[in-house]
Amino acid sequence: MTLLDPTQGIASVRPEMTARIMAETGLDEALLRTLVHSFYARVRDDDILGPIFSARISDWGPHLERMVAFWSSVALMTGHYHGRPVPAHTPLPIAAEHFDRWLQLFRETAQEVCTPEGAAHVILRAERIARSLHIAVAEAQASPDAVPSLFR
Repeated sequence: MTLLDPTQGIASVRPEMTARIMAETGLDEALLRTLVHSFYARVRDDDILGPIFSARISDWGPHLERMVAFWSSVALMTGHYHGRPVPAHTPLPIAAEHFDRWLQLFRETAQEVCTPEGAAHVILRAERIARSLHIAVAEAQASPDAVPSLFR
């Protein structure tokens, strides 16, 4: 009997960790792609978040690919994402209610798309990300010099 490698076809900087996470959560690249596309479809239709995104993104293809790479890195430890999310978010007109809504939509989407273990895995990471970004954005809005240099 041959065991299938769940990470076959996935480049990972930490293949053993990626394989373990995939086995424990049911997450893989295809599921994360579905999650990202489903989530951002909701965001685009949302009365609170939609206008913020539509004012800045006209070509959704590259943004969605960047977000798939981001969630692959965050959820599966693949190392596919190499961006800097804090500087991209600090100039946006967003506040606590935007992060709350983002998390609400993300939780709903993750719970519908992922296994319970997978949803818990990505939701925990989304909560941490939202908390960190909210702090950085609030500090940047209060004083542009207040954003810690590690976020620039």
